[in-house]
Amino acid sequence: MTDRPDPAACYAEIAEGLLPHGAAPARLYGMPCLRDALGEAFAGLYGGELVCRLGRDSPALAEALRVPGAHLFHPAGGAVPLEDWVCIPPVAAAHWANFAEAALRAPRPEPARPGPGTPTGG
Repeated sequence: MTDRPDPAACYAEIAEGLLPHGAAPARLYGMPCLRDALGEAFAGLYGGELVCRLGRDSPALAEALRVPGAHLFHPAGGAVPLEDWVCIPPVAAAHWANFAEAALRAPRPEPARPGPGTPTGG
C-alpha cells in the first residue's frame, strides 16, 4: 500500500470544487485544465503535477516555488518557462486546492492591443 496521492484524483476533486466559482474544464497543451469565466486557463494537471498560473512576481508564486520539487512550467519541454506558471509536485497535493484557488483569483494581464498600422489597429 502506498501513501502517495493519486494526482488525477486530487486534480478532479479540486476541479469539481472550483466549478461553482466559475471554473470550466478544458484542455491546454494536451493537459486537462480549468478556465475562468473569461476563458483564461489558470490551472491544470501536467505530468502528474498541478500547474497554476499565479502571476509573475506574485507572493503566491514565490510561496509555490518554495515547495520542494516545484518549478516553473515548461510546456512540452520548451526551453523558456512560462514565468506566470508553476508546477507543484504531488508530494504537496494537500496544498493543491489552496494554490488552485489562488490561481483562480490571480489578476490576469491585460491583453495586448493592436497598434496603429496593424490590420485591426487602425
